[in-house]
This record gives sequence, structure tokens and C-alpha cells, in this order.
Amino acid sequence: MRVRERALLHPSPPPPQLVGGAARLYKRCAAAGRRLQRSYSEERNDLPWSRSKMLDGHLLLGWLSVTVVVSLLSLPGPAAAYFGLTGNEPLSILPLNSLPEENVGRAHFKLCDRLKLEKKQRRMCRRDPGVAETLREAITISALECQYQFRFERWNCTLEGRHRANILKRGFKETAFLYAVSSAGLTHALAKACSAGRMERCTCDEAPHLENREAWQWGGCGDNLKYANKFVKDFLGKRSNKDLRARVDLHNTNVGMKVIKAGVETTCKCHGVSGSCTVQTCWRQLQPFHMIGKELKQRYETSVKVGSSSNEATGEAELSTGRGQQQQQPTQQQQQQQPPLPAGEQIPRTMDLLHIEDSPSFCRPSKYSSGTAARKCYKDKNCDAICCGRGHNTQSREVTRPCQCQVHWCCYVECKQCMQREEVYTCKA
Repeated sequence: MRVRERALLHPSPPPPQLVGGAARLYKRCAAAGRRLQRSYSEERNDLPWSRSKMLDGHLLLGWLSVTVVVSLLSLPGPAAAYFGLTGNEPLSILPLNSLPEENVGRAHFKLCDRLKLEKKQRRMCRRDPGVAETLREAITISALECQYQFRFERWNCTLEGRHRANILKRGFKETAFLYAVSSAGLTHALAKACSAGRMERCTCDEAPHLENREAWQWGGCGDNLKYANKFVKDFLGKRSNKDLRARVDLHNTNVGMKVIKAGVETTCKCHGVSGSCTVQTCWRQLQPFHMIGKELKQRYETSVKVGSSSNEATGEAELSTGRGQQQQQPTQQQQQQQPPLPAGEQIPRTMDLLHIEDSPSFCRPSKYSSGTAARKCYKDKNCDAICCGRGHNTQSREVTRPCQCQVHWCCYVECKQCMQREEVYTCKA
């Protein structure tokens, strides 16, 4: 029997990555292929040599096609419908300010198309005229905050070109921050847009149940975090938890939303005779996004490296810090609620940013960054760290700055222009 016939009659066992339904489908296809080969074995013996070779070729092509289809079905699907700094959106979107008057009402359709959204996301963007501008604002505040928080770091949140795309393919600490700040920016922008009246499908935050309704009156216009959270979860879609990377991305996305929720503040205004504050009008507000970015940067600094382990109680895979990782001790209540883990393994906390591999140094040009050569630094603050031990250059220049300013009634400030000399430090190549 020739090699091709043996391959058709006795195919290899299912690949190890095929499990469950995919493995059963593979076996059924193999059995069908064997039955088909046996049914034609006698017929091909009576055919001319060229016809029999053609029949073998058709059977082999059909079997290979089935194998490829089953293998593709077994691959994990996309982990999420991404957006913002973790998506493909252009980060410099010009305003649509040159549209004819008759098309102004549908201007958001064009902006939704320019955002490179998925089908479901585009539909959600188009159904409310205020969503498109809010999505663009979310990208803007996320990008600006990322660059602000990392302005003194080796990786300065370079978002243009191929660097961002290559970082998103890996599981670095920087990847974790991009996922968290993107979901936080989207949640923050939506909640603010509702309270500002820029959305048709939402308005101010609803009044919570207060114990003392006589002394408190829920007024003002609170940021609608409830609607924002619901929109973001629906907008990003359901995510697969089949692999470690998908679970880590989902976790970091949720961290961004939880930091927003933890930063909700109650703002009150007193009402009464002579400021007696007999009645207070209160509403809930989100923290400025700069405070959210600062909180996420702190969590980036303490990001936890995780792997995948099996829970003996449930038999399911779960995230764990692995052996040798130092974590803060849980509270007594948390210890009572959680089953004991194997020695040296801990489940990361819900507010920790997670990564699965160590970050590169970002010192030299690579596919992840352009390096730190010629980067501006501050001599007594971060030149040694940013320049990676290569040293720095010092340049002296003169700059013009306002000085000796005076306030004139009413109502402007007059300043003189003074020449000052300053030194600029840049990293050596």
C-alpha cells in the first residue's frame, strides 16, 4: 500500500489542542474519510493508472480541507471588541466642521465610521448623536493622561506608529495600563456626557436611597455612572476566558471601571437663612480624570505578574501569582471567605493590574519604542534612569517668559517680557 493510501486510511490522532466538541468532530470526519476510501478502493483498482491517481488526489484534498476547517474552528476567537488605546482607532481625529447644513444631523454617522468600530459598536454609536463625540473625547483624555503619567519614564506612552500595536500583542505592564486607562476614559466620558445633557438616551444620575430625606434633598445633576458602566460593558461585548491573555485583558479592563466607581464623590450645597444649612442639595460627581490616571499609574507600579493555575475545588483554571511573589496579606474577613491556596500561590486582588511577562528596557530603539536617545530629562530627577546610564548632554538657551505682572482694574493683567537663560538636558545616543 502506498504512503498516500496509508495516510488516508489511518490518519493521525487528533491534535492535542482539539478538545471537547472539536475533537469529536475530528474523529467523525476521520471515520467518514476511511469509509469513503474503502468504498472507492475496489473501484479504483479497475480504473486506469491516471484516473486512479486523480481519485487519490481528490480524496487527499478533501481530507486536508476538513482537517484545516476543524483546526480553525478549534482556535480561540477574539478576546474582545476593543476600543480606544487598545483598538485600531486613529488617535488624531479632526472635527467634522465642514459639513453642509443639511447633513449636520447625520454628522455623527461619519465620525462613527472614522472610528473604525466593529459592527455592533458602530450601531451603538449611530443610534445616539452624542455617542460619537463622546467616544472621541474618551480616546483623547485616555491618550493625554497616559502621556502625562509617563512623561518622566523610559516608555513615555508612545501611541503612534507600530509601537503601540506591538505592545498590545504582548502581556507587559504597559499593556495592562493601556487596557485600564482606555476603559476608565470611556466610562468617565460617558458619565460626564450624560450629566452635561449631550446624550439623548441618558440624563443625570438618579437619586440614591437616603436615610434622612428631610435633611437631604437630592438635587443638582450627578454624573450617571450606572448608565456609563452598562454602556461600556455592552459596547466592549462579552469576552472569552479560554486563555490566560484573555482573562488578564478582561481583568485590567474591569480595573479601569472599578477605579472610576471608587472615585465617586458626593458634593453638597447648603441652603438656609444666613447659611444655616438647614437643607443640603447633594449630587454625585466623578473625580477629575487626572486623579483617575494618577491612581492607575500607582497600580501600574505595583502590577502583579500572574500565571494560570487549576483550582482543585472547581477544576477550573484561574489566575494566580505563582510561587515566590510577595503580596499584601488579606484581611481576616477575606481569609474566612477564600479557600486556602497551595503554598506560594495567591489569587490577585480585583483592583490589581496584572501582567504575564516582563517588560523590555525601552532604552534602545525596538519594535516597542524608539528608545530614549535625545529624550529630554531633568538633571536631578530622572536623567540617570531615562538615559540608561549613557549620560546626558547639556545645552544652554535663552527663552522669553512673562514677568513683573500687574493686575489693572478692571480687568486685565499686564506683564513684561523678560529674557531668561535655561539649561536643557537630553540623553546621549
